[in-house]
Formats: sequence, C-alpha cells, structure tokens
Amino acid sequence: MTKKGQALSILMVSTLAFTVCFMVWMMFGVIGIPIKKTLGLSATEFGLLTAMPVLSGSLIRVPLGIWTDRYGGRIVMTVLMAVTVPAIWLMAYATQFWHYLVIGLVLGLAGGSFSVGTPYVARWFPKNQQGFAMGIYGAGNSGAAVNKFLAPALVVAFGWTMVPLVYAAIMAATVVLFWFFSYSDPAHLVTQNTSFREQLKVLKDPKVLKYCQFYSIVFGGYVALALWMVQYYVGEFGLDIRTAALLAACFSLPGGVLRAVGGWMSDKWGAHSVTWWVMWVSWICLFLLSYPQTDLTIMTTSGPVSFHIGLNVYLFTILLFLLGICFAFGKASVFKYISDEYPHNIGTVSGVVGLAGGLGGFVLPIMFGGLMDLTGIRSSAFMLMYGVVWVSLIWIYWTENRHQESADHKAAAAGAHN
Repeated sequence: MTKKGQALSILMVSTLAFTVCFMVWMMFGVIGIPIKKTLGLSATEFGLLTAMPVLSGSLIRVPLGIWTDRYGGRIVMTVLMAVTVPAIWLMAYATQFWHYLVIGLVLGLAGGSFSVGTPYVARWFPKNQQGFAMGIYGAGNSGAAVNKFLAPALVVAFGWTMVPLVYAAIMAATVVLFWFFSYSDPAHLVTQNTSFREQLKVLKDPKVLKYCQFYSIVFGGYVALALWMVQYYVGEFGLDIRTAALLAACFSLPGGVLRAVGGWMSDKWGAHSVTWWVMWVSWICLFLLSYPQTDLTIMTTSGPVSFHIGLNVYLFTILLFLLGICFAFGKASVFKYISDEYPHNIGTVSGVVGLAGGLGGFVLPIMFGGLMDLTGIRSSAFMLMYGVVWVSLIWIYWTENRHQESADHKAAAAGAHN
C-alpha cells in the first residue's frame, strides 16, 4: 500500500477507535441516571460519578502522549483499548457506589486515546493538511452522541446493565480492527536518546498554559455538558430519558462531527481567528443559557402585571446546538495552534493540553452538582462556564490581539516615515 493509502487507512481506523473510546468514556452520562435513582445519589455525588472516568482519562494523557512519541501510536492505542475491556464488562456487576467509582477510573483510560491518536494521525499528513486530519480524528468526539442514541435504547429494552456488556463487545472488536488496519513508521518516533525530561522542557513555554485554558472550556466544557445534559433535560423540562438523550445529542453530535470543519477553517484562516470568534459566540450563548426560569411581577397604574422569563425546551436546544458547533471549531483550532508551533513535540504538548481539557471535564460536573445543591438553580452550570469563557477572551486579547495591533501600528508608522 502507498504512503497516502496507509495515511487514509490510519485516519479512518483511528477515528473509529476514538469514537468507540469516547462512547465508552461518556457512558455514565446515560446509565448514571438509573444508577443515581437506585443508589439515591445527590447532585454532587452524581457529578462525582460521571467525572471519575474523566479524571483517569485526563491524568493519563501526558504519559500517553510521550509514549506515543517514543513507541508509536499503533501499539499504544491497541494496548490502551484492550486494557479497558474487562473494566467495561465488570460495570454490569457492580452494586455499590465505590464499585462504580473504582471501575470508572479504569474504563476512563479510554478517554486518554485522544493524546495517542492526535500525534499518530498528524505525522502521516503534510503540515498544510494536519489541521483537517486532526479535525477528522477529533470528530470521534461524536461518540458522545452515539452513546446518547445507543445507551437509552438498550436501557429501555434490556435494562441499564446491558449497556456495559454491549460496549465491552464493541471495544474488543475495535481493538482487532485497529490492529489490522493501522501501520507504523519508525521515522515518526522520537529518538530513544531523548529523555522524558527533555521532552517536557517545552512545558516551560507560557503559551502552553494559554492553550490549556482554552481547551479546558472547549473540550472540558464539552465533556462536562455531554455528561450533564441528559439529567438536566429530565430535571428541568420533565422529559423521559430517551427524549432527553435525543435532545442532548443536539449538542454532542455537532460538537464532535464538525471538528473536522473547524480543522479546515483553522488551516485556511488561522488558529487565532477561529478561536477568537469561537469564544465570542460561546460567550453569547452561555449568557442566554445562564438565565434561570423567572416569574417577574411589576406594579403598574392598573395593578400588578406578571411576566415569565426563561428559555423553553426549543430555544434551549437551539442555543445548546450553537454552543456545540462553537466548541467543535474551538477544539480543532487549539490543536492547530499546537501543530503549527510544536511540530516535533506534538505528542507531549497535546498530552498536556489534553490533560487540562480533561481535568476541566472532571472538575466541571462536580462543580455543576455542588452549585445546584447549594443554590437550587440548574442553570448555574452555564453561569460557571460563562465566567471561564470570559477568562479566555481576556487572555486572547492581551496576548494576541494587542500584540497584533502593536505590530500593525509600528508597520503603519514605518510606512509613513518612509
């Protein structure tokens, strides 16, 4: 097979593998609802339950990125997926809260697959196509939407314990497919004389911290909402689990599939432009989503007049859909930054940035639950994310926009002087 044919095969099979891994990673977003009812969990405990796989999937990202640089994506991805199969299967037989937390930590390793596939796929494509290639691979985030279609159907038909059994079988089959349709290229490996410490030196670059913050909202926020939205629809609008999962998929599906479009846009217009507009549109959407259901009474000359202010399920879903699109573009643009600035250390840097995004996905659901238990306001989750986006906008402006404005002024002054 030609080099180009191998690259396309790797892209397709890696995207499939990441989709399955993400589907498994988001499993608690659906089966957590009957588990919560069975165990009588609070909102905070439910947030902790859904966040445990995200924690382990985040912490493992840095070593996985380094191992991918050193040993190759083919072997690392295969071993990673194989390790999760027993844990997924055992989920069906857990009976206590701590069982789910421990098993969730193991199956959460599937979430680390992003730090394997990103450098593995990127190195098989030329620089001007890497954003698009990584965007296609990142579209495996749509596994969150696949989970919302498949898991509720299994829950209704067979009970929630059927979900981990089916998912374990799917993961095992994916391991086999990935191994037979992926390839290795020794030229893509970091030399064995390079130490881990040398690979990690790039983390002293302050720009890496900035990309971590961006990714904590566009990916961490995506993961958190993908886990939180099914129960949000059930509680806020009184929907059944299948309808709630279907509407929640209106966020998860574009948030995954359109990542490839975001990669193409980043290749064409640059990572900065795409990220800047992503943050602004997200800021507007989150501002509207933050407003709680409100009954307002004002005194007029004719007496009191009452108004109801709040989003109905249709407007809420439309805004959530737009937010999913923004996050899809943003996830791609952040990694375009990385491929442009760290072409020889993509694995390590993407691992660290992915870790930050994953930790955002771990912390946010717990904070969502804590805020709801504290205030009783479900939309407080969007209020929190609104504040995080504000931080991103300010950071972009002071580190990129102001520098560009300064450069433009200097160029104009030089031109006038000449």
